[in-house]
Amino acid sequence: MKILRFSPVTALLALSIIPQDEGHSSVFFTSAFTTRPLATNSRRRLASTELFVLQEKITSEEIQSRLTAQLSKLREKDRASKSLAADDVDIIHEDEHIIVVNKPAGVLSVPSEEGIPSLAQAVFEKCQSSGSGLGLAKFDQMVVHRLGMDTSGLIVFAKNLDAVRGLNALFRTRKITRQYECLVAGHVQKDQGLINLPLMRDYEHPPYMRVSTDEHQAALVDLDAAIVGKKLLEAEKASVTHYQTMSRESFNDQEDLPITRMTLTSISGRTHQLNVHCAAFGHPIVGDAVYGWGGDAAPYGGLDAETIAETAPDRASDDLQKSLASASTGSNMCVHAKLIRFRHPATGDEVEYTSKVPF
Repeated sequence: MKILRFSPVTALLALSIIPQDEGHSSVFFTSAFTTRPLATNSRRRLASTELFVLQEKITSEEIQSRLTAQLSKLREKDRASKSLAADDVDIIHEDEHIIVVNKPAGVLSVPSEEGIPSLAQAVFEKCQSSGSGLGLAKFDQMVVHRLGMDTSGLIVFAKNLDAVRGLNALFRTRKITRQYECLVAGHVQKDQGLINLPLMRDYEHPPYMRVSTDEHQAALVDLDAAIVGKKLLEAEKASVTHYQTMSRESFNDQEDLPITRMTLTSISGRTHQLNVHCAAFGHPIVGDAVYGWGGDAAPYGGLDAETIAETAPDRASDDLQKSLASASTGSNMCVHAKLIRFRHPATGDEVEYTSKVPF
């Protein structure tokens, strides 16, 4: 049995006060996420109570074994990436420095191994065939960011080395705004809010991500970096997502399958951030076969049932999540990168590009 202790200082510093506006909560706990005011007894318990957690210790060898098995599954999935001809590339904007395209779902941004079709390869061939002044010798040199295979939407590619340097600097300093539209399970009660949850790599479900807790960070201490890799042992990363409810609907017009259409703004831009945050929010993205119901990642972003019950009381029920997972089988994941805004790496002008959502 492990004892997880929350220090009073740590817990109290994690409380944030925001205005009592319509659709907002007045207080939320940023390390153990909630979008409603925490009751006094909840705050007191988080500040000064020992939490008893039963957990079997996992070895470095078992983690590596799980990682190897999961990577094998992912490679098989990658090989199913759709082939995209140069003429099929949906160009939103192009100039001598950058090209912004609309990525379809089911296509890898970049190939995971030689011979697998990818958007980057198609964009490179498109620029070559059109004689549009491409100043790079290989398609992978154009890549400055990417979207997951199952995500559709806007990606910007660089066409010369100066643009590569400029865009990389913008992404590194988080001076690029990216908005996504998605459908999530259940009806979200709040009109808008922040999901502020630190993320870490999930040693129990590698190579995926999970919400970081003191307990799970402590579990990394006994692991062997030579076996599991240094990346798994990295410190947690602060991660913030802003959400805004657009409409409350039904999936495929089935009234017993309530969903919410939301705009998500990734403030911190972490790996799989939107997927983990929505799952931990209690409203996983519809069609998310990894972080949603029955997925390979930890359910609810890695939060336990007791925490979810307290911090996300309006969460989509397990029955609803299961029904939506069944109804969306074979469909694309319902998340689309619909807007990207940044300062042009050559001109310095602020530019914004948008894309129509396919669902």
